[in-house]
Amino acid sequence: VSMGRTLVELFYDVVSPYSWLGFEVLCRYQHIWNIDLRFRPAFLGGIMQATGNKPPAMLPKRAEYMLKDIKRMAKYYQVPVQISEDDFQRVLGTGTLGAMRFITAIDMTQPRYLEPLSREFWIRFWSQHEDISQPENILAVARQAGLSSELAQKLLGMISSPAVKNRLRETTEEAIKYGAFGMPAVVAHFNAEPHLFFGSDRLELLGSVIGE
Repeated sequence: VSMGRTLVELFYDVVSPYSWLGFEVLCRYQHIWNIDLRFRPAFLGGIMQATGNKPPAMLPKRAEYMLKDIKRMAKYYQVPVQISEDDFQRVLGTGTLGAMRFITAIDMTQPRYLEPLSREFWIRFWSQHEDISQPENILAVARQAGLSSELAQKLLGMISSPAVKNRLRETTEEAIKYGAFGMPAVVAHFNAEPHLFFGSDRLELLGSVIGE
């Protein structure tokens, strides 16, 4: 971290639409605030399991509210999340472990692609409503993010490697250690202390805490 900059870590999983909103807002703020933004791909399923949390949409009243909330936030932040009631079932039925391992592999080898690749996964899953658990779809996302087919194939081969699996597990455990119980989990390291913020609607508060 360069002098005087606050390290801000964003723990996210592309299965989470709120993580997409938080990701885009922090991407915009990183050029205005004195922060070093670090993307930390993690696995939401692991966090839910470790903390005993349940997908919010499983509570019918909350699901009803989330539909409206995500639509309002998408419009407000101008992020193309498209959501309907069917999405909750779709999300519960889709595993993002492969996608998050793929994103982890890029983080370990070609981190400059981390931002565009993550964004393309969200676009494909939350705007185009496509399955991102299949290898051919993962490769299509990688192409869209500007990766060569050689690199994409190499990364796809890495997702079953112990190095990638361990890295994703470690990142997920790190988020839990900071107190995360869901996503996005944003950790600002300020005054030699980690400050956890949950959700995409706490970023003004984050700015206030770090003096921005």
